[in-house]
Amino acid sequence: MSTRPTLAVFKFASCDGCQLSLLDAEDELLAVAGAVDIAFFPEASSRMLPGPYDIALVEGSITTSHDAERIQEVRKQSRFLMTIGACATAGGIQALRNWGDTAEFLQAVYARPEYISTLATSTAIADHVTVDFELRGCPINHHQLVEVLSSLIAGRRPRTPTHSVCLDCKRRGTVCVTVAQGIPCLGPVTQAGCGAICPAYDRGCYGCYGPVKQCNSESLGDHFIATGSTPGELVPLFRNFNGYAPEFRAESDRLARRAEGV
Repeated sequence: MSTRPTLAVFKFASCDGCQLSLLDAEDELLAVAGAVDIAFFPEASSRMLPGPYDIALVEGSITTSHDAERIQEVRKQSRFLMTIGACATAGGIQALRNWGDTAEFLQAVYARPEYISTLATSTAIADHVTVDFELRGCPINHHQLVEVLSSLIAGRRPRTPTHSVCLDCKRRGTVCVTVAQGIPCLGPVTQAGCGAICPAYDRGCYGCYGPVKQCNSESLGDHFIATGSTPGELVPLFRNFNGYAPEFRAESDRLARRAEGV
């Protein structure tokens, strides 16, 4: 019998991109696979062993009552539960529905909406069960995932970045797009993880890795307004991949109220 820790990977409402990031790890994944017993991973294998599991990776948000029940069972079967990606940690891009009328969307999209069973919201896994570790990103950085898994296996604390994207821009010598070109950028309030790709190509950061610790989104929003942006233009910037993360959500709601003159 194997004495290696068992690993299970579960999917909820998502595009599978974070699971594919794990598969894209290739040689690094092989090293991890040699250290764990992959017991449940439908994306990669037909081998599906019952729990309990030592480590569970959960991708995707909760959008149906069935999934709200299923995540409870996953939590019961998992000694260590880690959420991966913006969908699992903040509700994902599909959380844009949280600001709209879901019933109206169903009527507009589906010929027989009465057959669709869905919740009015898309929410993070942590809104439903206790989560032991969150790995941000849309998609996640597979190097970070391998680092966290390796740390769990070795019994040490994971080393993942907690600084903002701005620091990575400085490290790679990228000129600030906000200062030099007046482009609104979420880099100052977004956790690093991508290597500051967008600013390197003269694009503002979209906040793919979610709010950084001690995020001051309101101050950043006010700065953008003072330098020429309108509140209405900024709302979609904050309502993006991690738009329903509390810090980004609060700022987008504030900006929306200003845009409406409230």
